[in-house]
Amino acid sequence: MDERRTLRVSEAVREELIELIGFETADPRLLAVEVTEVHVSPDGRHATVRVAIRGDAKEQKQSLDALEHARHYLRHELASRLSLRHVPELHFEQNRNPDVESRIDFLLRRARKSRGRV
Repeated sequence: MDERRTLRVSEAVREELIELIGFETADPRLLAVEVTEVHVSPDGRHATVRVAIRGDAKEQKQSLDALEHARHYLRHELASRLSLRHVPELHFEQNRNPDVESRIDFLLRRARKSRGRV
């Protein structure tokens, strides 16, 4: 995959994961999780997903465990939503310094999407 395609796929995966984790999962441990970055490998087989998790250390650990548990479900949903030859295997990492700007960007994108549907 060329670099531009890798960036587009990374962004598409990030947007779908934000939607899935933020609005479509029922696990209460995932309420404190926010996807900040996704980096898809050049071959498209692996994706490193960086997440910001609110709460104390115990809650953060529980949220990471919940993400690992939901990994296969999330990958399956990505396969049904994105038309990719290879849906990447998801690897979650905790982002120790979450960006406030990424949250603002997310909210702005969500507002634009909802405005388009009305």
